[in-house]
Amino acid sequence: MFIAMNRFLVKKGSEEEFERIWKTRETHLEEMPGFVEFHLLKGPEAEDHTLYSSHTVWQSRDTFEAWTKSEQFRKAHANAGNQTTGSLYLGHPKFEGFEVRQTVSRSKSAA
Repeated sequence: MFIAMNRFLVKKGSEEEFERIWKTRETHLEEMPGFVEFHLLKGPEAEDHTLYSSHTVWQSRDTFEAWTKSEQFRKAHANAGNQTTGSLYLGHPKFEGFEVRQTVSRSKSAA
């Protein structure tokens, strides 16, 4: 598996608008082979921003890279750099990609 993350430093007071944009956008992720799941994460607050991360799980690095070259990716990110969304951040989002080396899951009998 491969996990793709983008970290966003969202300006204080812009959290509600940031979340609204993410929750109402068309992602097109479910159309992509190899897509497993997506999470929007809210992290700690600092004096001037709140940390957020988008966290996407893929079957492999190859399926993630296919997503970044797809028409679905272009459609999902069509408004990513517009003035409204850009004014919500401190700096640019930071991408981090991780190849999964170990997964521990709760067994069904332990639930």
